[in-house]
Amino acid sequence: MNPFTTLTANAMPLRMENVDTDQIIPAKYLTAVTKEGMGKGLFSWIRYHADGSPKSDFVTNMPDYQGAEILIAGRNFGSGSSREHAVWALTDFGFRCVITPGFADIFYNNSLKNGLLPVTLPEDTVNMLLDLVEEDPETLIYVDLKSQMVTLPDGQQHSFGIDPFRKLCLLEGVDDLGYILSKEDAIERFETRQPF
Repeated sequence: MNPFTTLTANAMPLRMENVDTDQIIPAKYLTAVTKEGMGKGLFSWIRYHADGSPKSDFVTNMPDYQGAEILIAGRNFGSGSSREHAVWALTDFGFRCVITPGFADIFYNNSLKNGLLPVTLPEDTVNMLLDLVEEDPETLIYVDLKSQMVTLPDGQQHSFGIDPFRKLCLLEGVDDLGYILSKEDAIERFETRQPF
């Protein structure tokens, strides 16, 4: 995982609520054994026509939002199954952060374990952000994980919560196993002192 410290990026507005993991990445893509290429299936049920051509009116295909690293969406994002593929599809597409009024628990935890920062903000704040980036796609949003703050171009700041251990892992760019391996020297010292 890449460390997540700060992010200054454009955002993509997805005005949809209750987006489940099957909508994020349909089941037909779950046969893949690697994360690479998962972004091609992201929102494919609505992103493409039946012949595979992109729908020009869906936000992922709009030129103004290409390269956005922040996704802003409606409440209950990531409901449904526990598939990690949903997070892999978002990160492979290029997103580093998702901002919504609320996440499904399993998706939220999968995000934290795979380097995608899930930010929960009040619904009125999220609606304001959606309006802002729809009005001006060039809007840059600043996300600071260390201070747990989202800052807008006009200086408005909005704080968000995160579990301290998960925050540490994101800042260091490690998953659970990577965190344990980073303590290998301390573990070895402890083991040498134990009478087995």
